[in-house]
Amino acid sequence: MAPRGGHAAAAVGVSSGSEDDDEEEAGFSRSYFLAKEKEPSSGKKRARAAGKLSDLNLVDEQVLRASLAEIPPKHEREVEALTRSYKDQYRNWLFELRCGFGLLMYGFGSKKMLLEDFASTTLTDFTVIVVNGYLPSINLKQVIVTIAEIFWEQTKHKRKRQTATRSQLQPFASQSIDDIISFLNNQTSDNGDDNVCLLIHNIDGPALRDAESQQYLAQVSCCPQVHVVASVDHVNAPLLWDKKMVHTQFKWSWYHVPTFAPYKVEGVFYPLILASGGHAQTTKTALVVLQSLTPNAQSMHFSSLYTKCRERFLVSSQVTLNSHLTEFKDHDLVKIRKHSDGQDCLHIPLVSDALEKLLQELA
Repeated sequence: MAPRGGHAAAAVGVSSGSEDDDEEEAGFSRSYFLAKEKEPSSGKKRARAAGKLSDLNLVDEQVLRASLAEIPPKHEREVEALTRSYKDQYRNWLFELRCGFGLLMYGFGSKKMLLEDFASTTLTDFTVIVVNGYLPSINLKQVIVTIAEIFWEQTKHKRKRQTATRSQLQPFASQSIDDIISFLNNQTSDNGDDNVCLLIHNIDGPALRDAESQQYLAQVSCCPQVHVVASVDHVNAPLLWDKKMVHTQFKWSWYHVPTFAPYKVEGVFYPLILASGGHAQTTKTALVVLQSLTPNAQSMHFSSLYTKCRERFLVSSQVTLNSHLTEFKDHDLVKIRKHSDGQDCLHIPLVSDALEKLLQELA
């Protein structure tokens, strides 16, 4: 009898333990569901997650840029001293340029004013062509055509006795880039005045980052009388070139020239965070593009086009006029549409208020 009693006691103990476990598990379950009841509903979560940056009341970009312009510069004396130290290196840069090397400037800060000062004060024996690589779009072929036309004009002056004229040659604009580069490779001269310097602000700019553009620029830099001075700002800029391009084509001589100058001009074409755009930004972009062009290009009138430009001595040929128009079309300042008579008509895609503001800024 005793054993049976013992077994019964053991069974009661097991039953009591299982009941305690069930109660504990039920307590956990109640706590879980109570906690879920206290959490916000999924609808509220979705409503909270639906907030977007575009829903914010953003400040006008012109107002934001004006506020940034009012920030006083710091360390002006130190920056000025740094700039003077770079001017002491101009002769060394010129020497390396004449030795066949390309100059590549890098470092924090805009290098636009530094390079243009170097060109205006030191490269007086060169014909300098400035390429603003920071622009959203660039007609690289037009740049190469301009170089070829400069050499052709120089060659024509040297060969006045020959009967060949420019009209007997196929226009460079209708030739392929490879043919134009082949023409440039055949231009040789012992006269230093015949050299052309291609000054490229931001050769790593958005319009020049593709492999094809870099290959053409590398080939142009190999031409006997063409020299290249360029700047870079992107951290991955060296990835644009392979070993051959760096050492045998561009032949870069690297210079660390931090200027700590603000990117006022280069940054115009990049939208600011937490800023809205609109016609004001279009006007600002147009203003920068027009101010960066030559005085002749700035004063061109679109109404009478070539005839009035000839009358005012603004252009001497249709090629020159087309180069100006290409610059405007690349930046969407001028658009082409067909007239009822089938001819191409040019128009300015700016509203009247924006156009009036632009003219006031240029005045």
